[in-house]
Amino acid sequence: PPAGRGAGRTPPPPGSPATTPLGPIDTIARQALIIDYDTEAVLLEKNADERMPPSSMSKLMTMYVVFDMLQKGRLKLDQELPVSERAWRMGGSKMFVQIGNQVPVEALMRGVIVQSGNDACVVFAEAISGSEQQFAELLNQKAKEIGLTDSSFRNATGWPDPEHRMTCRDLARLAKRLIADFPEYYRVYNERSFTWNGISQDNRNPSLARVPGADGLKTGHTEEAGYGLTASAKRGDRRLILVFNGLPSMKARGEESERLLEWGFREFENVVLFKAADVVEEVPVHLGNRRTVPLVGGRDMVVTLPRSWRNKLQAKLQYDTPVQAPVLKGQELGKLLVSGQGVPNLQLPLLAGADVERLGLLPRIPAVIGSWFAGS
Repeated sequence: PPAGRGAGRTPPPPGSPATTPLGPIDTIARQALIIDYDTEAVLLEKNADERMPPSSMSKLMTMYVVFDMLQKGRLKLDQELPVSERAWRMGGSKMFVQIGNQVPVEALMRGVIVQSGNDACVVFAEAISGSEQQFAELLNQKAKEIGLTDSSFRNATGWPDPEHRMTCRDLARLAKRLIADFPEYYRVYNERSFTWNGISQDNRNPSLARVPGADGLKTGHTEEAGYGLTASAKRGDRRLILVFNGLPSMKARGEESERLLEWGFREFENVVLFKAADVVEEVPVHLGNRRTVPLVGGRDMVVTLPRSWRNKLQAKLQYDTPVQAPVLKGQELGKLLVSGQGVPNLQLPLLAGADVERLGLLPRIPAVIGSWFAGS
C-alpha cells in the first residue's frame, strides 16, 4: 500500500476472530464485513478498514461506471465496441473476445460479471476513456463521488498492482450503490452462466448456489489477496451484504460465504420502531400559532438487532422544550436515543411534522405575559 496506509503492518493471523455485537466470531478470512443493506448496521467486522488487494472484486467499480454511462445514455446495450490487441492479450480470467472484433456492450457486461473477463474490462476501459490508465482515473473520480473513502484504482480489472487497493467497507458501500442505483442491471449478477465465442463459463460466485436469496455479486482471487467475495442475499424485506478476502481456497470461500450469511440472517432481525408518519411526541411551542408541534421520524425507523435483544431495548427522547416558533416542517428538533444492555447505542433524528408560524405582535403579548407568570 502507499506509505502511511498500512505499509509495513504485519497481517493478523487468519484464525483471529471477527468482532460482532454478540461477541467474537471466528473466521479464517483476513478481512471481513457484514452489513445490513437498509440500516447499514454492522453485524460482523474484521480488519474492515485495512487496505487490501481487491483482485477481481474491483470489477464492481468498473461496472458501476459502465452502468452509470448506460443510464445516462452515453453507452447503449446494442452498441459494439472494438477489441484491441492489448485487450485480446490480457491474461487471467477471460471472456475470449477476438482481436479486431466488435462486441456488443450487453455481451461485454456479462463477460465481466459472469465470466470475470479481464479482456472485456479492457475493452470497456479503452472505449470509454481511450486507455486503461485514463479509465483508472475515472474510477478514482467516481469512487470519491459515491463515498468510497479508502480505495485507489490503477487498472480496470484488479490485476496485481501495489497501489491498487480497496477496503471491505468500501466494497460493501459499492455493492449497496450498485444494487440501489442500477436495479435493472444488477440482476445480471444472478445469472449462472454465459456463453461467448462458443465457450460457456459458469458464474464463480459460490453463494448463488449455496445460500437461499443470494443474487450477487463478485469473486476475486490473486496469490497475494487469496480468495475473496463480495456477496449479497435477500430474504423477505432483509438484505445482507458480505465482503471478505484472504481465504485459503475456493472451497473455503464457498463454505465461509454460506456460514457467515446464514449466521447473519439467523442471529439478527430488523425491528421497526415506528413508521415515517407516526407521531413520537407532541412538543410545546413558544409563541407559535399552535401550542404543540408533532415530532416524527420522517422515514421508517428500523434498527437491526440480535434476535435475543428485543426485550433489552430502551428508547429515550432528547429535545429542547419549548421549541421557539417559527418551526419548518422537516426541521430537526431532537433525537431518539436507543440503548440497552449489549445494544449498540443509536441516535435517530426526529423532525417537525408540521409548520408552526410565529404569532403576530398582538397575540404574542398575552403569551409573553403568561410565560412571565408561569416562570415567577
